[in-house]
Amino acid sequence: MISYEGKSKSRRSKFDEKCATPDEAKKNIILKKVTAGGISRESKFDYLFKLLLIGDSGVGKSSLLLSFTSDVFDDLSPTIGVDFKVKHVTVGGKKLKLAIWDTAGQERFRTLTSSYYRGAQGIIMVYDVTRRETFTNLSDIWAKEIDLYSTNQDCIKMLVGNKVDKDSERTVSKKEGIDFAREYGCLFIECSAKTRVNVEQCFEELVLKILETPSLLAEGSSGVKKNIFKQKPPESDASTSSCC
Repeated sequence: MISYEGKSKSRRSKFDEKCATPDEAKKNIILKKVTAGGISRESKFDYLFKLLLIGDSGVGKSSLLLSFTSDVFDDLSPTIGVDFKVKHVTVGGKKLKLAIWDTAGQERFRTLTSSYYRGAQGIIMVYDVTRRETFTNLSDIWAKEIDLYSTNQDCIKMLVGNKVDKDSERTVSKKEGIDFAREYGCLFIECSAKTRVNVEQCFEELVLKILETPSLLAEGSSGVKKNIFKQKPPESDASTSSCC
């Protein structure tokens, strides 16, 4: 059973304000939103988990993130810049801080977003069940990106088929998603950011699996001197940005 308190905090990169035309987690879980006044970066927590959302542009990554952190749905346009949201979670007496990054889906942004794989304990691969090419690109593009850029050998991967509210338009079967997840060693779930079906469960299952992985707990410990909140896109002469 999941319950919410307060509000969540979202922070967009200063970088996205500059860019216009680029060349370029089972039981007793309480998901706590940050209070209206925001949260201090010094706020105490047991573990900080970095989660990454990847997948083709338009599959609903930003909508999925907004649905999870703010309980609302917005059919968003592709985002300029890297979106970032914080979610506070208490699981089995452990206070967790989830730092969730929403990365680019378009090829011209990959140089920028590749750096965001670094240190991620969980990676969510999202596809649109009504657009077959977004599923095909999981193996052709996104699985390869994880192998190339992920720095955590034990990183937990979650495959998410979004937009099941459009079941009559489905072009990718649930069985295909299950088979892909088995082949690539991923957790799997289908959801709808619009109706919020399985949205909470998606993040819940991912966080629970991370908590069961000792090597990821060691890296996520609040005692480890890492501050992913200060991570910024690399500066370059040419403007770059990201879309969901």
